[in-house]
Amino acid sequence: VHRLRSVDNLFVVVQEFKDYQFKENKEDALKDLEDLVKKLPWTDPLKVWELNNSLKKKKTKRKKHNLQSTAGKEKLNDGGEEEGTDQKDASKQEDCAQNAAGVEPASGQDAEKTQEVASRNGGEEEEEEEEDDEQSGAKDELQASSESETKAADGKAGEGEAKVLKFRVTCNRAGDKHSFTSNEAARDFGGAVQEHFQWKADMTNFDVEVLLNIHNNEVVVGIALTEESLHRRNITHFGPTTLRSTLAYGMLRLCDPQPTDIIVDPMCGTGAIPIEGATEWPSCYHIAGDNNPQAVKRAANNICSLLKKNENKESSTSLGIPLDIVQWDICNLPLRTGSVDIIVTDMPFGKRIGSKKKNWDLYPACLMEMGRICTPGTGRAALLTQDKKCFAKALSRMGHIWRRGQTVWVNVGGLHAAVYLLKRTWERAEEKRSFW
Repeated sequence: VHRLRSVDNLFVVVQEFKDYQFKENKEDALKDLEDLVKKLPWTDPLKVWELNNSLKKKKTKRKKHNLQSTAGKEKLNDGGEEEGTDQKDASKQEDCAQNAAGVEPASGQDAEKTQEVASRNGGEEEEEEEEDDEQSGAKDELQASSESETKAADGKAGEGEAKVLKFRVTCNRAGDKHSFTSNEAARDFGGAVQEHFQWKADMTNFDVEVLLNIHNNEVVVGIALTEESLHRRNITHFGPTTLRSTLAYGMLRLCDPQPTDIIVDPMCGTGAIPIEGATEWPSCYHIAGDNNPQAVKRAANNICSLLKKNENKESSTSLGIPLDIVQWDICNLPLRTGSVDIIVTDMPFGKRIGSKKKNWDLYPACLMEMGRICTPGTGRAALLTQDKKCFAKALSRMGHIWRRGQTVWVNVGGLHAAVYLLKRTWERAEEKRSFW
């Protein structure tokens, strides 16, 4: 399960309530959540958590001494950005994320990173929301910890030499009909969990993360199996709009790459899509390019990190990866007409990079040039954008060379975006100039 490529986070479900009736009064609603703890079937999920941990230990034995040396540094980076700016930290994360079954080690992870386990689905989760929830989880546990520290201590005395587990509760709440905040729910639910198990609350250095996901009237209680999101597997050098590896994988998979296909990302940024492609579809050939020299440099650094990692795995000789990176202009690609099987790219949304105004000229020009290099009849493209109005207009102008297939809606850091799957028609695209 840890090897699934399109999943951000894993957790084992303790119990799911499809239509949970919350009381209108805040105190009553929170009291119900507290009482729920005693009624939940914890035994089997905790066995799964233990099994997950035993696998984790086996997989990470080799790297233990490394991790201890970086654990101290990590704690300083507590308020680190979502993007993982600390490169040492990032390369360590990347190492761990690829670790055999992709299981994270348990030691010294900071609170910001561990928060990401709260994402329920394999899709995108709003980044700002994650950070807010993370802080709420932190505050709650501090309170829960101070309220019931003594109970945990009693538990320790009672258990003798058995180790007292440390835990944290993270609450993700969505919907406007609740009388309480996620802070309050996590605090009270956490207090009840502590009382029930006699565990010790610790929001940074915990063994168990209990998730309380509330979405309108749906409640899911779970135990996290990943310590940080599995999307952090390939990228060590981040740009302003680096795409998650999980989303890159999903886009590539939509195109159903076949051995010997040539796959191009003409606006690759830091290279998340081609790197994921080269890792998962090594029998295809991947070409990536961008007009920004800084982006090309970052992508090249990410490729170097990947090669180094492969070297460690193979120990003696490293296998190269079927990927090249070029600096080019999207409107004048140095590729032969009809030479490319698949195009997969994350187009500029016009928010952090470019502008909505520029997109009105850029999108039709891109679609025209992509149509030229793509094989007529069999070529396909998966294009991600949030500027849907502009894209629809550009596509209607290019209807003779691109036919729209499936549309998949995705949430990219809180933005409502779409992946458009396009099929190349048999129509010949006119050439602006001769390349050869």
